Amino acid sequence: MKYNHYDLVVIGTGPASSFFLKKYLSKIKGGKKILVLEKGHFYPHAERLKVKKGETTPYQKYDMPWEDQILNKNKSKEWPFSTGYGGSSNCWWGCTPRFMPNDFKMKSRYGIAEDWPLSYYDLDPYYYEAEDLMSVSGPENTPFPRKGRYPLPPHASTLVDKILHRKYGSNWISQPGARASRATAHRNGCMAFSTCETCPVDAKFSIENSNIGVYNDAQVELLYGAEVHHLDIVNDVVKRVLFRQNGKEYAIKTEVAVLGANPFFNSNILLQSGDSNPLTGKGFGEQLGMQVLVYLDDMTNVGGSTWVNANGYMLYDGDHRKEFAACLIEANNAPYDIRLERGKHLNVASFRLIFEDLPSDANCITTSSDQFIPEIHFSERSAYTLKAVENMKEKLPGILSCLPVEELRYLDAASHEGHIIGGTRMSNDRSKGVVDKHMVHHQYRNLFVLGAGAFTTFGPSNPTLTLSALSLFAADKMF
Repeated sequence: MKYNHYDLVVIGTGPASSFFLKKYLSKIKGGKKILVLEKGHFYPHAERLKVKKGETTPYQKYDMPWEDQILNKNKSKEWPFSTGYGGSSNCWWGCTPRFMPNDFKMKSRYGIAEDWPLSYYDLDPYYYEAEDLMSVSGPENTPFPRKGRYPLPPHASTLVDKILHRKYGSNWISQPGARASRATAHRNGCMAFSTCETCPVDAKFSIENSNIGVYNDAQVELLYGAEVHHLDIVNDVVKRVLFRQNGKEYAIKTEVAVLGANPFFNSNILLQSGDSNPLTGKGFGEQLGMQVLVYLDDMTNVGGSTWVNANGYMLYDGDHRKEFAACLIEANNAPYDIRLERGKHLNVASFRLIFEDLPSDANCITTSSDQFIPEIHFSERSAYTLKAVENMKEKLPGILSCLPVEELRYLDAASHEGHIIGGTRMSNDRSKGVVDKHMVHHQYRNLFVLGAGAFTTFGPSNPTLTLSALSLFAADKMF
């Protein structure tokens, strides 16, 4: 380290931290000392791609399997994430739909769970900013309020998508995605390999290919292999950040601290630091996803240009959310199933049905005997969500009646959606959450806790765009 006292210490280099830093650097006048602590290392996309192709690379020593970093008490529930420069921007699939306005007011609109302490319209300008930074591809007409064009044009539709769009209009759209529909200055155009976790042509947005420049700023010092385990808090003020690097312990003074790791590690660090808020680590989870295969009669489903080719909103918003969960439909343009009947191998469409879930204190993150490894307890899905699954099975045949459907095959629920949400939920007061609407800890007022851990509820839409917009919002409003 260059100094022993910094103006800002940030933990993590994923989208939450990086977008926060992007806005912070645009607000200050320079001359700040900023330290970024990354648990992992820089593992370039090109080297990750070599491993996917069966080659070896010296960077493989930086592989950090998620299973080794947490103590997962429920082995049937998986929680994949990526550690290293860029965080989970290295393994995400680039899905960037916005939330719907009612996702932010579940209590006042439907009597379910709690309202967020901010609205869709508070985030709206930051949604645009995040979409620009990610060069999102998307359509002009959307079910959520949005004016103007996305930075990149939408991906081409499959034949099934075209039919459903004609039937349902803006309730069936080309999915907004951070998978480039054409080449940009820093990314290639998507070629629909359906291996988005490591895109073969680097079409998907990541922090590495983003060119946002925050880690090249002269004010920013970035340390790799820095495992944060405690915050030293005195009189409700974070004074020092404690971490280990190369077997040596360090304690760095700071004026402002930012937890920008994933919800498992943000919660673990807070709990290790003596956070007494009874909701810290509580109520984490994610959406429930399941695959439906649509067998088609005398219709070959061709076309399309990316993995998640479209989103359907027919089961998403409405008064049914008073009784059961919203469902977002993803049209997957990938070979989940190729039919074996002669002449029908492409007579199939594949949909992912993604259902919102409710925070439950039975699902919690706790400390373990190892200060670096959080213990993960996930035990239940809400009845609210399971009821929505049954409603979907009842309604989906009618929704798809515009297609020549032979059969619907419902697969078992997926082991994960690749999302970790909750644990440091957002609220207007401490009795109902851990952070305020600016993602500042209710008790420790010089501490930001970023990311999807702050989500008050778990709508069905993918979380990365919203958590990125929240980081931009927080830094803009607080500096």
